[in-house]
Amino acid sequence: MTDFRSMTRREFAVPVLASLVAAATGARAQEQTLGGQAEWKQSYDGATSLKVDRSVTPVLSPLTLQATEQMVGVYQQLVAQGGWPMMQNQTMKLGSKGPNVVALRRRLVASGDLDPAVGASQIYDSFVEGGVKRFQTRHGLIPTGQLNALTINAMNVPAEVRLRQLETNVVRLRSYAGNLGQRFVVANIPAALVETVEDGQVVTRHAAGVGKIDRQSPVLTTRVVDINFNPFWTVPASIIRKDLIPKMQADPNYLTDNKIRIFKNQSEELRPEQVNWRSDEATRYMFRQDPGGEFNSLGFVRINIPNPHGVYMHDTPSKGIFGDDFRFVSSGCMRVQNVRDYVTWLLKDTPGWSREAIDAAIQSGQRVDAKLAQPVPVYWVYITAWATPDGLVQFREDIYNKDGLGPMPVASVQKAVDEDE
Repeated sequence: MTDFRSMTRREFAVPVLASLVAAATGARAQEQTLGGQAEWKQSYDGATSLKVDRSVTPVLSPLTLQATEQMVGVYQQLVAQGGWPMMQNQTMKLGSKGPNVVALRRRLVASGDLDPAVGASQIYDSFVEGGVKRFQTRHGLIPTGQLNALTINAMNVPAEVRLRQLETNVVRLRSYAGNLGQRFVVANIPAALVETVEDGQVVTRHAAGVGKIDRQSPVLTTRVVDINFNPFWTVPASIIRKDLIPKMQADPNYLTDNKIRIFKNQSEELRPEQVNWRSDEATRYMFRQDPGGEFNSLGFVRINIPNPHGVYMHDTPSKGIFGDDFRFVSSGCMRVQNVRDYVTWLLKDTPGWSREAIDAAIQSGQRVDAKLAQPVPVYWVYITAWATPDGLVQFREDIYNKDGLGPMPVASVQKAVDEDE
């Protein structure tokens, strides 16, 4: 049987990353977990403490900055001692057998996702499955516990690149080291994740859909000022040109089916057949989609954040995107999962806007506007690597290539979705 003692110096001269983290950051159990719920549960919790809890520490916080700075030192040691081995492109799952399972165990041990005490069996057992889930969670992938192509690609990003990501993001985190407010929102674009923060702790988290590679969501600082329930959607000129005209060329019923109306001016409505779709004539008109959460591109809610880019946050009828590994699907605006919970938190200090009132406004089907009593600061940020005080390090793919490290292998499998704001 293969044994870890037979590994080469490059493969296992590195001290287990988990022990390096413990030395750098202290005991991981000291931090509370959001709602007390684990991100995933292992069948062997009694045998290992390598699990991922939902941290209540915001991605923008002094604690995150300090932990990330410490993790730079940890990864410097890891790189100096050889990094981790590359994985072969072979998918595996619970019950798989063979020498590639041993290689997977070595890879998980090297990054601190598997306790070396579990041994070097050639069987893909619950220990390996749990280690893969931990790795997937740390890299923003759905924790299936199966070694799939996305997970292999993430594992094959060299430790040197991950170190440079950490160093780059320490600089970004320091730029937000000032007073961000007692209540604020963080939207981390590479993570496609929104956090609401109050008194230094995360209150809610929401998966998000953010801009495609060629229609990027911008980094910005702004405020939520008001919220529209059951909004109309006015189609931006860029989407008329890039999406709407080609769709009408392919399907003359597209506008009618999606309840999108054409206006020559504020009062004169045109029929689709009155427009020459083989030209750019359509760009001269206004296109407006009727309210309706089942079909309107904004869903039931639009959250307004004044900014020079013309972007905003909103609901979506396409809830399925929130279950995808990669949610780079929009034309720059940001779609928010569980949007009712999000706006309930935003409006908590605005008189007359209880959760019941919010539900009633949505249920009415009528356009209703709510102005926040106190605007809430919002930060759209680009953070691809960070650590939490419990010693857990998170990485996300540099989908917009802002880290300057070249294309990431995972980005090559980015899903293309045709739906836009």
